[in-house]
Amino acid sequence: MITFRDVQKYYGEYKALDGITETISRGEVVVVCGPSGSGKSTLIRTVNRLEPISGGTIAVDGQDVHAPKVNVNELRSRIGFVFQSFNLFPHLSVLQNVAIGPTTVSRLSAQQARERSLVLLEKVGLDNKADAFPPQLSGGQQQRVAIARALAMEPPVMLFDEPTSALDPEMVGEVLNVMKQLANDGMTMVCVTHEMGFAREVADRILFMDAGAILERATPDEFFNNPQHPRARKFVSDIRHA
Repeated sequence: MITFRDVQKYYGEYKALDGITETISRGEVVVVCGPSGSGKSTLIRTVNRLEPISGGTIAVDGQDVHAPKVNVNELRSRIGFVFQSFNLFPHLSVLQNVAIGPTTVSRLSAQQARERSLVLLEKVGLDNKADAFPPQLSGGQQQRVAIARALAMEPPVMLFDEPTSALDPEMVGEVLNVMKQLANDGMTMVCVTHEMGFAREVADRILFMDAGAILERATPDEFFNNPQHPRARKFVSDIRHA
């Protein structure tokens, strides 16, 4: 579903991504973890061109993402992205926030978009909040609306950039539960997260990054019980003693 080939990313002299080569299969749930500043968020933001790359190639479902003539809006409509901040439109209702993509990009009728949005709001447990406005919701509820909005475009892949980091601890679980449900439904997912319990329970694979490189690729069991790279061993040790 996603293929990285020798992907480089520089900010001036600083190398944020250092020759990333990786393949993520259809239906796979991959958690990207590592210390702050390791390049995790930069990596997934290159997948839908929120960040340009300095070298290499990225393909999503066979399409070269960074090719010159790619229609960026069309590309992004096929790649669901959930941010740390919810990025909802505060002046639109929950239902309107979810329906806006299908009506403006996919050209669904208002009725079709409404029906699709209500199904998705039910999926994330918020069909009773369809007429509410984002400022009336908790952070966890807003993030679940953001997930429903991303799903409304029926993307074949979902990217999550630390989706729980802006939430109070008691709200984290409700967002992770929705993500677990998506994983169980077979959605291809790439998740940058510090939630190691989620990684252990849901991920098919864990990619550990540091200094812009993937240093370890492992199943959750291998990663948490027998990490190979010294930097990964320290990371896991620090988690245990936190």
